[in-house]
Amino acid sequence: MHIQQIYTNCLAQAAYYIESAGEAAIVDPLRNPEPYIALAKERGAVIKYVLETHFHADFVSGHIDLANKTGAVIVFGPDANPAYKAFIAKDGELLALGNMHIEILHTPGHTIESTCYLLRDKTGKAESIFTGDTLFIGDVGRPDLLSGNLSKEELAAIMFDSLKNKIKPLADDIVVFPGHGAGSACGKNISTDSQSTIGKEKLFNYALKLTEKDDFIKAITTDQPVIPGYFFSDATINKTGCANFDEVLEKGMKGLTVDGFKELQLNGAVVVDTRSATNFAGGFIPGALNIGLTGDFAVWVGTFVKPGAALLLVTEPGKEHEAVERLARIGYDNVLGHLEGGMAAWFAAKQECGNIPIVDSIDLQDAFAGGAYELLDVRNRREVAKDRIAGSVHIPLNQLADAYTALDIKGNWLIYCAGGYRSMIAASFLAAKGYHFVASVDGGINKIKVNRPELVELGMETE
Repeated sequence: MHIQQIYTNCLAQAAYYIESAGEAAIVDPLRNPEPYIALAKERGAVIKYVLETHFHADFVSGHIDLANKTGAVIVFGPDANPAYKAFIAKDGELLALGNMHIEILHTPGHTIESTCYLLRDKTGKAESIFTGDTLFIGDVGRPDLLSGNLSKEELAAIMFDSLKNKIKPLADDIVVFPGHGAGSACGKNISTDSQSTIGKEKLFNYALKLTEKDDFIKAITTDQPVIPGYFFSDATINKTGCANFDEVLEKGMKGLTVDGFKELQLNGAVVVDTRSATNFAGGFIPGALNIGLTGDFAVWVGTFVKPGAALLLVTEPGKEHEAVERLARIGYDNVLGHLEGGMAAWFAAKQECGNIPIVDSIDLQDAFAGGAYELLDVRNRREVAKDRIAGSVHIPLNQLADAYTALDIKGNWLIYCAGGYRSMIAASFLAAKGYHFVASVDGGINKIKVNRPELVELGMETE
């Protein structure tokens, strides 16, 4: 037997490769099927199943393309009704994989079709469980992403029963392989650990320790992260089917001249500049959003750009493929192309450029002394609860697109986050909205605490 976790940091998502006696199953694959095909080929195995734990909201699964290319069977648990060919397994059904079996455990709650896959050895002993978004390390899946006709409270009540009747009775030594890690918006308390055991989760997972249904419902329906705008679109795509990945990639890789790029932007396409914050600040196409590839690129694009929008990319040379693929992972397939030659071509054509100052943290106090500038903190609520700069306005970046009008458009805004990545996203967004002056604080509050610790207040409560 061989189990391999394939983790994608920018989505905090875990897919799995399971192999026994030359037969393999892939759990919750991402959009590009090739890495899974290559892995099976390298190991001399045949992919027999593509196991989907549920209709994902946070990414577009690669199950359809993977099945089409390998002949594997797509498997869902009970109550799934996809608009494409798939095997809908019954609760408790066993699927043979080499000399092992995979048992279907229907665990509704996160969604109504949510299912875990329990791996049993040739003697029937349960060894590990692939829990998708039902059970995380330290948390459980939120019940408010794809409910159908059920409220989040009703789904939370169903999840309580699923955990009580299906998960808690399992042996303590069974290894838990979750669908997400820390940073995913699919839960609020997910650990950085990549695996756990049923026994450890019974001891340390706050949700599994709750024994009263009402307490459980209240706990998992409150204080959840803001839902990115693309989540509901992705859930629908995963249910109805998506475009062929190879075709999406080919379309998005088109190189555009400066004139062709400008024309498409004038016609309403959104420009996403994937370069570093420092390079972007020195000169960019007016109206462009700076969302760097070095961070949670796709998630932030999905936060600021509506699903289905036409996109134009500015990248460093050679990074076009990565940008298009990462956008395809969340169903942003309408990439019209990238600026051929990158910003060097734009500069050479002597086109208009924007710029955003980057303020050194050492100079921060002088920059806003006397009220000439205002500070905007775009970190999340939990970060701000630990420390902040006195007098700063707090709008989390994932809420800025809806709340930015509360900021004075004529104000001089110095924006900070933890390290400078999110603050430049915010600055580029506000600049595109016509704000008079925006600047990003270099290194964010992490540098401020080193260079100007006297400016930082600890343990503040959030708004």
